[in-house]
Amino acid sequence: MRQNKDAPLRSDALRNRERILEVALEELTRSADVPLSAIAKKAGVGQGTFYRHFPTREALVLEVYRHEMQQVADTAAPLLESREPDRALREWLDRLARFALAKAGLADAIRQATSAPGQPEKPRHTPVTDAAELLLRAAEEAGTIRPGITADDLLLLIGGLWTLPPGTDWQPRATRLLDFVMDGLRVGAPGR
Repeated sequence: MRQNKDAPLRSDALRNRERILEVALEELTRSADVPLSAIAKKAGVGQGTFYRHFPTREALVLEVYRHEMQQVADTAAPLLESREPDRALREWLDRLARFALAKAGLADAIRQATSAPGQPEKPRHTPVTDAAELLLRAAEEAGTIRPGITADDLLLLIGGLWTLPPGTDWQPRATRLLDFVMDGLRVGAPGR
């Protein structure tokens, strides 16, 4: 009996999928050429289970990227519920910076997965863009950032995060850059 492709996954299948994604992020960040069998083994799943979830290397790489983007995006609303809008925005930017570090490690794998003819396109930043827009509008309404900043503006401002080389000074540099960005967003804010 064939299962409906769009049917929700059983809890054990969902756990397997999450574990594969977790291990794949770690391993692909280290090496774009890690064998899929090594990822399956470290995730504690068989080859059949692995390939049921991710039939190709490209499917796995792009899902890791999409999954990580969604994880970052999903933190925006809860941060707004528990913090002032400008603090929520700043904390969210820290999470986005950690994603940028992971993406830097995945860059070769993503490039390989999307560069061959007929391969899928690199996922767009839609969940991240939507989350940034939510946070910006809340901070603007609270009067803690200048009006009119768009999510596209913000993502361009922080684009340098994606070029920082992973290393021992990555975190302090990212923190300093994000502090500069927040200082700039606050200039001209009505509540300041």
